[in-house]
Amino acid sequence: MDFKQIQSYSMSEWEATQRGEKPCILVGMGTCGMAAGAEDIIEALNEKLTQRSIQADIVRVGCIGLCYAEPLIEIVKPGKPSVLYGNLTPELISEIVKDYLVANNPRSDLALGTRGEGTLEGIPRLFDSPVLKPQVRISLRNCGNIDPENINHYIANSGYEGLAKALRMNPQEVIDEVKKSGLRGRGGAGFPTGVKWQFCHDAPGDVKYVICNADEGDPGAFMDRALLEGDPHAVLEGMLIGAYAIGATEGYIYIRAEYPLAIKRLKAALKQMEEYGLLGENIMDSGFNFHIKIKEGAGAFVCGEETALMASIEGSRGMPRSRPPFPVQSGLWGKPTNINNVETWSNVSAILQKGAEWYTSYGTEKSRGTKNFSLAGKVVRTGLIEVPMGITLREIVYDIGGGIAEDKALKAVQTGGPSGGFIPASLIDLPVDYESLAQAGSIMGSGGMVVLDEDTCMVDMTRFFLTFTQAESCGKCIPCRWGTKQMLDILEDITNGRGRPGDIELLQELAESVKDDSLCGLGQTAPNPVLTSIRYFRDEYEEHVKEKRCRAYVCKELISYYIDPDKCQACLICLRNCPAQAIIGGKNQIHVIDQDRCTKCGTCFEICPSRFSAVRVISGESVRETLPVKEKVLVRAKK
Repeated sequence: MDFKQIQSYSMSEWEATQRGEKPCILVGMGTCGMAAGAEDIIEALNEKLTQRSIQADIVRVGCIGLCYAEPLIEIVKPGKPSVLYGNLTPELISEIVKDYLVANNPRSDLALGTRGEGTLEGIPRLFDSPVLKPQVRISLRNCGNIDPENINHYIANSGYEGLAKALRMNPQEVIDEVKKSGLRGRGGAGFPTGVKWQFCHDAPGDVKYVICNADEGDPGAFMDRALLEGDPHAVLEGMLIGAYAIGATEGYIYIRAEYPLAIKRLKAALKQMEEYGLLGENIMDSGFNFHIKIKEGAGAFVCGEETALMASIEGSRGMPRSRPPFPVQSGLWGKPTNINNVETWSNVSAILQKGAEWYTSYGTEKSRGTKNFSLAGKVVRTGLIEVPMGITLREIVYDIGGGIAEDKALKAVQTGGPSGGFIPASLIDLPVDYESLAQAGSIMGSGGMVVLDEDTCMVDMTRFFLTFTQAESCGKCIPCRWGTKQMLDILEDITNGRGRPGDIELLQELAESVKDDSLCGLGQTAPNPVLTSIRYFRDEYEEHVKEKRCRAYVCKELISYYIDPDKCQACLICLRNCPAQAIIGGKNQIHVIDQDRCTKCGTCFEICPSRFSAVRVISGESVRETLPVKEKVLVRAKK
């Protein structure tokens, strides 16, 4: 069967499922959906459909990006726009089946929006909603729309047309098209993709490799995982195009073993590609041969660095090496090797499908196209988003994200994972592109974006991220091995009330040294949280060091709990629930907290009835000195 026959067959299957006589129900079955209870939703659907003798196709799809609303289903009824429902339970499924599938009432009170032609009264169009309207879905174009384990769904939605087009061009023409698109690597540094391909293409050698870097390890990042779970073929098609362009016949997907669902769907996709002649020998009768292997990583963050990644594939310990030579000259097993990450490869397949000029219509002059972000933290609508380069942080946080949870104030946005930096609320109108983020002291990174609110201690948050990078350092070079440890020691001293004059300056000096002298990207970027937090939040550091005060009441050694004698009603609730038995008092007596025994767990503060609000939390050395001491004040009788 040639490719045109495959397309015809795939389209027939797609039409039968999506536009047939039976309803089609799409169920979000990414990791986020499954964690929210999507399996229970499918079980409830099957049960209710059977009870009412309703014939319907249930299709398991990936994450559409609305992680805050999982579990999700989308119902496509013949001749009507599809309706998306979120935050579902088995009980709500029973109502939706009865009201919409039986009684034709789409339940506008439960619906999130509609897609497709036509409208339904009382239900807004999904892509007119604040969360989706600013987005442009290129990399994520099929996520949430197709069954990721059915290659026919991908092909029916223009899948592998980019590869077919590339195989009609010569390799240099393919590289030129990618150069013209302005695509930059989405894995961190943002190096021009076409230029990297050109270097690898021009490198001498009969054996060359392409690698997909799926070793996503940033805390709070899940872009690559969701993309591989929702549309693995978009990534695989991009790899095929890249391999043809540079002259490679073998490729690897390096993916962490903690992504079992993504691995399962990748394996299914590779098997189906082989069955259709889209992988292996003489692909599409072009004479082009290419094979892909999956390498599961053990979860070392440093293996996201390309030379460490290649060492791991070769069976060695994942440790970076000095460059030059660069991987495009001497990479895997000493052969020219091109490495791009998951999102980059999925953009490649879209660019070859629709053309470089189409792609350059999005983004900015130096940062073309779109970027995926995992929007996490203290924001109302968390999830996976794809936005044009140049969009502002304000649009992401407030329009797409719905603002700060619990109506609190924005403090900062952390971009680029633990290797990125903190961008303060004062820069909320900063455009999101490579140059603007770098100027602010941060990086684009792979796409982690964590929103921090007013209750965040920036010194403690810096300590958290440095704890991660210090633990993940491979230890090969001294600046990273010892420098990150020394920085972490200073941060722990500061957050534990042992900060001394000069610590802030020493911390900044160390950070600059580690940044300049480390061997690989992990060490070179690990100081970013330190440098940006000192740059924008130095006053918090000074409060910690000079006043022993944490304004966010996060650093335990800098806070104390006490009971306001004018508000204590001697209800005994705090006394009975204190795990350290640090509260002194009795019936009809005002309580006092024994500061020597208090572990600062906060239980008393949390359980004190709101009508009393007698337990207070304070911070600052001078303030704590005024607290009652058990030897001086025990209890006094209430009148």
